Order: sequence, then C-alpha cells, then structure tokens
Amino acid sequence: MQNQSGGKEEKVGKGLDANRYATKKTVAQGMLDIALLTANASQLKYVLTVGSNHEFYTIMIVLISLSLVLQLMIGVLSLSLSMLRDCRLHLSDYHNSANIISHVNLIATFIIAAVNIIINGFGILPTTTQILAA
Repeated sequence: MQNQSGGKEEKVGKGLDANRYATKKTVAQGMLDIALLTANASQLKYVLTVGSNHEFYTIMIVLISLSLVLQLMIGVLSLSLSMLRDCRLHLSDYHNSANIISHVNLIATFIIAAVNIIINGFGILPTTTQILAA
C-alpha cells in the first residue's frame, strides 16, 4: 500500500502467527492436563490414607478412579488421533474414524470436568467431626 507521499506504508506491529499460537495453546493444555492428573492422584492418596473414616470414602474412591481412568483414556485417544493424522489422515477412509475419536475425546473431557466438580462438592478436606474424632 502506498501513502499520500508515494512511499510504501509499513505494517505497525506483528500479525498473529497461527503456528506459534497453536503450539503455546497445546503446551498450556498439556500442563493443565498434568495438573489435573496430579491433583486427582493427590486426592486419591488422601482418601486412601484417611480410609473408611472419610465420610464419603466409597463414592470418593469411585469418582477419583473414574476421573483418572478417563484422563488416561483421553491420553491414549489423543495419541492415536495424532498418529492417525500423521500417517493416514490424507486418506478419506480415515476421516470418519478421526471424527469419532475427536468426539469421544470431547465427551470424555466434559465428563471429567463434571466428575471433578462432584469430587470437589463432596470435599476432600476433613470435616469437623473427623478432626474431633482424631
């Protein structure tokens, strides 16, 4: 583009680099996944340490285990989707399976979020009755 004096205008600022943005987003998402996995492992350790003295022992064990299993499943699905994209996604026969894996991954993510909300609703910290009993 030229300005009124006949010279070329220079762009002010940088444009958005889509690859850099996608890389940063992927790294951040991976860190959040690891943080959630670590938090669930810590919660499971706490509930197992307290044992049946915990008010919601059984339900907490089930919910935390479900969350951990779903997170591992998402990891495997993401890895298989990544390998599918690298190896065979250029073939139209694999587009449907890639979409199915992607949808299952998304549904599992929502289930994990709901399960972790329920886990936090039941509470991990000891109640006052547990503290007084100890």
